Amino acid sequence: MKTILFGVVLMAAGLVGCADKDKGQDEAKMVGGDRDEHGCIGSAGFSWCERTGKCERPWELASKVGFENTAEAFDKYCASKEP
Repeated sequence: MKTILFGVVLMAAGLVGCADKDKGQDEAKMVGGDRDEHGCIGSAGFSWCERTGKCERPWELASKVGFENTAEAFDKYCASKEP
């Protein structure tokens, strides 16, 4: 009986150790965990736009404002402080 109890306790301790190890890996791979210094989530397509003062999806902003949907046009528009 003591041998079985010891085996169960040993298995439980092993599982707890594995759970703590995997937890850190899960947190590192969390979806949306790639925020930049402005809080924009790059994996969701957001980039910081200084002109609007918020995170924007370049293709949505291009459509809304009317500039060409390119990285260069987005950078040019967002770098400008003019309304």
